[in-house]
Amino acid sequence: MSELAYREDPQPAPWLRFKLDRVILAVLVIFAGLVILAPAQALPSAGFVVEAFFTILPFLVVSVAFAAGAKASGLDQPIAAVFRKNQVTAIILAAFLGSLSPFCSCGVIPIIAGLLQAGVPLAPVMAFWIASPLMDPEMFILLVGGIGLEFTLAKLAAATLIGLAAGFTVYALRNLQTVRDPLKAGLSACGTGCGAPSETEPVNWTFWRDSDRARTFMTSARETGWFLFKWLALAFLIESLMVAYVPPQLVADWLGGTDWWVIPMASGIGIPAYLNGYAAIPLVRGLMDIGRLPGAGLAFMIAGGVTSIPAAMAVYVAVNRTVFSIYLLLGVSGAIASGFAYQIYTSI
Repeated sequence: MSELAYREDPQPAPWLRFKLDRVILAVLVIFAGLVILAPAQALPSAGFVVEAFFTILPFLVVSVAFAAGAKASGLDQPIAAVFRKNQVTAIILAAFLGSLSPFCSCGVIPIIAGLLQAGVPLAPVMAFWIASPLMDPEMFILLVGGIGLEFTLAKLAAATLIGLAAGFTVYALRNLQTVRDPLKAGLSACGTGCGAPSETEPVNWTFWRDSDRARTFMTSARETGWFLFKWLALAFLIESLMVAYVPPQLVADWLGGTDWWVIPMASGIGIPAYLNGYAAIPLVRGLMDIGRLPGAGLAFMIAGGVTSIPAAMAVYVAVNRTVFSIYLLLGVSGAIASGFAYQIYTSI
């Protein structure tokens, strides 16, 4: 390429890339709107975002370091090969482990991104991804005390079965190009020009001693960390607004019917009317105490954990549109199916 041609298409300076970043611009615009239109909410929202980042910071750091280290050392290829050879077993283990893992819908994203960047197939990752936000040890204990053991076991079973269904659905679609390469461009591999080792090279456990591999690590960690940070900041900011402005009583009014269509409606309401799993416990308990459909309560909690707007945004951060659509379809259909199954069980 001639010098003139190079000058005609220069790379923007780092400060300019930051200035023009549409995600950061969206965060700033939303926060500026809060300062102007709802100043009393601006500080709580900022505190919510900071607290959320502190909560997931260990997972974010570990997953980014893992993905970058696997790429720089060449370990990503052996890891991916192991999972490709044993996908069915991996899907089953991922669904069971995910149903009791201590990750929320946003907190699991860095872990998932690290696994996908390391080349782990999407099917077991999706099984873990879907099941993880639905149940954890603390949630299990609180649900038993707040609603009862039967409902808690139903939610645990639903988390595991939805995870299994998601994993095997994606496994059936594994030959699609968008499924084989699920990550967005900002997370795929390590970006451009990072000089990743060839898959034929042996694993180098002391990659930091090699200047090219060390550069690969730093490039991958910086690009992946920044990509996840900005999108999660936007997801957490929107989550703070939904928690503040969607009152539980309004949700209870929407879920107040006893007709069969309340169950699919509850799954739909779980998308815009975000309530985290802990805040939803007294709401669902109150509805069941006055004779509302228990299946609707279960469908609402599952849809809220998997497909609510903040959770969906966090997923959109990492994957292409096809995989994102599959995720939403699996989440909503899983919530509806679980709701009807539990309603039939309680009616027997």
